[in-house]
Amino acid sequence: MTVLKSFAGGRFTDSGGDLFDKVSPVDGTLVTRVEEADQGVVDRAVRAARAALDGAWGRTSAAERVVVLRRIADRIDERFDDLLAAEVADTGKPLDLARRLDVSRAAANFRAAADTIAAAGLDSFLTETPAGRALNYALRKPLGVVAVIVPWNLPLLLLTWKVAPALAAGNAVVVKPSEETPSSATLLAEIITEAGTPDGAYNVVHGFGPGSAGEFLTTHPGVDGVTFTGESRTGSAIMRAVAPRVLPVSFELGGKNAAVVFDDADLAKTVDGLARSTFTNTGQICLCTERIYVQRGVFDEVAAGLAERADALRFGRPDDPETTTGPLISRRHRQKVLSYYELAEQEGAKLLAGGGVPDLGEEFQGGAWVRPALWTGLDNSHRTLREEIFGPVAALMPFDTEDEAIRLANDTDYGLAGAVWTTNLDRGHRVAGALRVGMSWVNTWYLRDLRSPFGGNGLSGIGREGGVHSLHFYTQPTNVCVAL
Repeated sequence: MTVLKSFAGGRFTDSGGDLFDKVSPVDGTLVTRVEEADQGVVDRAVRAARAALDGAWGRTSAAERVVVLRRIADRIDERFDDLLAAEVADTGKPLDLARRLDVSRAAANFRAAADTIAAAGLDSFLTETPAGRALNYALRKPLGVVAVIVPWNLPLLLLTWKVAPALAAGNAVVVKPSEETPSSATLLAEIITEAGTPDGAYNVVHGFGPGSAGEFLTTHPGVDGVTFTGESRTGSAIMRAVAPRVLPVSFELGGKNAAVVFDDADLAKTVDGLARSTFTNTGQICLCTERIYVQRGVFDEVAAGLAERADALRFGRPDDPETTTGPLISRRHRQKVLSYYELAEQEGAKLLAGGGVPDLGEEFQGGAWVRPALWTGLDNSHRTLREEIFGPVAALMPFDTEDEAIRLANDTDYGLAGAVWTTNLDRGHRVAGALRVGMSWVNTWYLRDLRSPFGGNGLSGIGREGGVHSLHFYTQPTNVCVAL
């Protein structure tokens, strides 16, 4: 059995640290063992990143980094099958989903970051003064050593979404992947090295959060900024950790996303879209829909259609072409999701479809399987409607007017994403713009342009990623003023 180790300064560490097991969420079997990074390993990784900035990597031009990033993307394509196997082993998601959603986006993220830094410019001003003229122009400098902390739901996608623009801007990174999904970050270290990236530009430390690699990294005095995707509670803990040094942070956190369905919507396409936004990746995407508000005249039809889709989902091994839905990431996470199933029942919800744990036989007994759940009979006052569950769940509620729909959708502490389903284009623009979220879709879901801003409001995060928006975090502009 291979042991996954941390990666610092261009080589895998051999610290002799404690080992922990990574088990398959499909059947509970051992996938790999992982060496937990202690404080010394984290320090070595941060120092390696600083040395890269002071050395070969820090001397690269934007044009040279563009070449490196495109080589990384090409190498990802060449090792596509290796990355696919790593993602599926860690997450248990169906092969086709991982192929389309995770690994393809990894290469696209590096190419998009290369395109962005190749084309990005900064302001310059010719200033008229009583004493004459002055030229003001800005220089873009890297933030420095960036701690990159990524979650388990889309491990490779979200890892490369952050690492690619960070490297494009000339930073060095220390990555802390989730303990649930350590494999792809480790494999990416090999790929980045094979692409000719200087030692220390990319480093990986394995472990957990408090009292482990996560805490050691975010409190390390050599770190210049932290970017994190994950639950809001962890984001708050990181903010407290970096507050004494006033470090910049970029957070994409949780969501309790709403969909609004009007009675003029194309209901067949709407139900298709709602099924995708509720059940994709077993609901383990921060952009998934957990609240669905449906205009009263079509409520029963939408509810019946979505319940039919839930009942049609098929569980199984990732390589089975009949499998539509994988397990949750772990039995621990399943316990959390099932606790909300119990809470919904206590709050008086009516179960439309699913609920509980499917009986898949002895083969899958050790896995983290759960049936989707659709509820009616709840409203925004219930905890089930206010707290992020992060599973294949949604509550459906009727509304009568457009103003009511907007009020209900905005009645949340989160503000990540929303979707509007209508054939009235004016209404679609109006309602999408009125939602207090970072991203609004009209008659679609999860359709992304990688140049557009990505992020949330409220408990859903701080800052924006994507295209030049990423550069606002990963770089520091310096203005130069020259008297003429």
